Amino acid sequence: MMKLSLGKEERLKSKKLIGNLYAEGKSIKVFPLRMVYLQTEHTSTYPAQVGVSVPKRNFKRAVDRNRIKRLLRECYRKEKSLVYNEISKPYVFMISYLAKEEWSYGDLEAKMIKLLNTFVKEVHIDEK
Repeated sequence: MMKLSLGKEERLKSKKLIGNLYAEGKSIKVFPLRMVYLQTEHTSTYPAQVGVSVPKRNFKRAVDRNRIKRLLRECYRKEKSLVYNEISKPYVFMISYLAKEEWSYGDLEAKMIKLLNTFVKEVHIDEK
């Protein structure tokens, strides 16, 4: 059983990796979430590193952006086992929030599960 935490090791911080991710990554959309992912080596021992982003142009106030980022990280933290149990190579991904208004935690969680399942399907197609 893996820990249900989202530690420093699992967070995507490297500017270089983030740059590569947006340059070469593939993306999946499950509104209001978009995931850009890339199969690449990273610095962590975990199978995946994740970052979350909320655009400033949709949410002017930092408080609102930070709240949504917290919600996204929390949804991911609880559901990351969906990904960890399925992937064999290291990945990095960035999950962006696309909606113009704040969604409830329950709705976001459902979409996150759907997004991660879609990701796993895509990866299995790619790895074959």
